[in-house]
Amino acid sequence: MTTLGDGLKNVFLAGIGAMAFTAEKGKELVDQLVEKGEITVDQGKQLNEELTRKTSDSTSGLRESALETTMRMMRPEDREAFAAAAAKFAAEQNAADAAKAADEAAAAEAEEAAEEPAE
Repeated sequence: MTTLGDGLKNVFLAGIGAMAFTAEKGKELVDQLVEKGEITVDQGKQLNEELTRKTSDSTSGLRESALETTMRMMRPEDREAFAAAAAKFAAEQNAADAAKAADEAAAAEAEEAAEEPAE
């Protein structure tokens, strides 16, 4: 049996898929216009950047709306458990991202040091 939450998830994923498809087709159209010489490469890049930004903005709004709707349907204790799990996940992901950034910085420093001429 499909729950209302599953239904919202499916609607959310369908919306994301539709936006991704639209963005992909938009990029193809821009590439065709550039290829035909109807717009310049710079104009094509600007259109692609704007399309990407608008798609990202729409996706973000849809994601927040789906989250708000889902949380409204939860019981208070379920919202608390969800918020705690989300906070835990966010902390773990932030730590992983920080560790990755530190590793990348250390690797870049080591590469720079290896490239410096010996005196």
